[in-house]
Amino acid sequence: MDAAGIIWRLRNGDPPTQDELNWFAAGLADQSVSDAQAGAFAMAVCLNGLGDAGRRDLTLAMRDSGATLSWDFDAPILDKHSTGGIGDCVSLILAPLLAAAGVVVPMISGRGLGHTGGTLDKLEAIPGLRTQFDKPHLDAILTTAGCVIAGATGDIAPADRRLYAVRDVTGTVDSLDLITASILSKKLAAGLQGLVLDVKCGSGAFMQTPTDARDLAKSLVETANAAGCKTSAIISDMNAPLAPALGNALEVRAALEVLAGSAKGRLRDLSIHLASQVYATHHNIPMKSAIAQFQNLLDQGAALDHFARMIAAMGGPIGFAENWNRYLPEASVILEVQAKQEGYISGFRGIDMGNVVVDLGGGRRVENDVIDPSVGIDHVLPLGTTVGRGDVIARVHANRLDRAQAAVKALENVILIGDAAVDEQPLILEQIGL
Repeated sequence: MDAAGIIWRLRNGDPPTQDELNWFAAGLADQSVSDAQAGAFAMAVCLNGLGDAGRRDLTLAMRDSGATLSWDFDAPILDKHSTGGIGDCVSLILAPLLAAAGVVVPMISGRGLGHTGGTLDKLEAIPGLRTQFDKPHLDAILTTAGCVIAGATGDIAPADRRLYAVRDVTGTVDSLDLITASILSKKLAAGLQGLVLDVKCGSGAFMQTPTDARDLAKSLVETANAAGCKTSAIISDMNAPLAPALGNALEVRAALEVLAGSAKGRLRDLSIHLASQVYATHHNIPMKSAIAQFQNLLDQGAALDHFARMIAAMGGPIGFAENWNRYLPEASVILEVQAKQEGYISGFRGIDMGNVVVDLGGGRRVENDVIDPSVGIDHVLPLGTTVGRGDVIARVHANRLDRAQAAVKALENVILIGDAAVDEQPLILEQIGL
């Protein structure tokens, strides 16, 4: 086999065989396939597609390009994946919530790049906490807490890491086949028995139209199930921040308020729904009974206990859950964003809102940017809230006054106020694969 021949046939509409994709993925992993060949392959896939079978075969080839994990626990091994949005800190709630129900959750997560935050960056706002572990340490944390949220090691799906970097600079990021293979190769390498996918749709999401979100959700569900992992998905609304806070430490606080039972709303509701869906699908029980179970686990503090155990086992403070404000970093400058007119909160320019956090230093423009975990936005009013002129509609947290002032000015144009009342969108727009 040779890379040029595979690319030539793919360019002419002849999808590669499983053996060819295995060979190509191995070449990506060991550098025998060049960057030029990887870029040409990505462009050929982008232009001609792989079809359902080819998409599955590429996913499995990239999964098998490195190590795959296996677990020796007498419990279901379940997880979730989100396509990313603003104020989305569900993972911090869902992992310990599932653990409280007797599920083992080896959640392999990523970092933020662009307008959406990364789960690992949020966790690393907690002093002392580490997110990179070898397999024996992962086993130990799972034994202690039932869940772990960690970064992929270098030997997990190395073909994906290489191809992703090439896609980013060759205009091929938006290929449905390549997106599907990239997401699932890492998740399937984690040795899961079940997976629930949260595909975001709206102004704060990568998939902004229902059609695009549905196409991605169906591709992910069909490919994961064909690969042997029982998977379903929801399409959820991302026309407004999921939590009333954006930024790493601020989102950790928002998640802890849900875990402590002191916060209601969309973040809690979505966390319960996703946990219930993957749990009910695996155990073949009604969603209604699973939802009631997870509501009780949150209300009783069981999920918070598992979160605290996970944080301590990952090197964070012991007793973090009892006094998190003592440990989480705080910005030195806090400014209010005030309504310029009376009316109703009518919408959010979601991507612009996420980029305000990046401009404050809370996200990355390039991969090696250093994040300030204390900055961000909080006290964001929900869609449809009635406001008067001068009312506080959000707060900016910054460590430089000029950046805080620029963020306030930007948010005045990003948080929209209209004359007519607006109803909040349904949280869950569609379910796929149930």
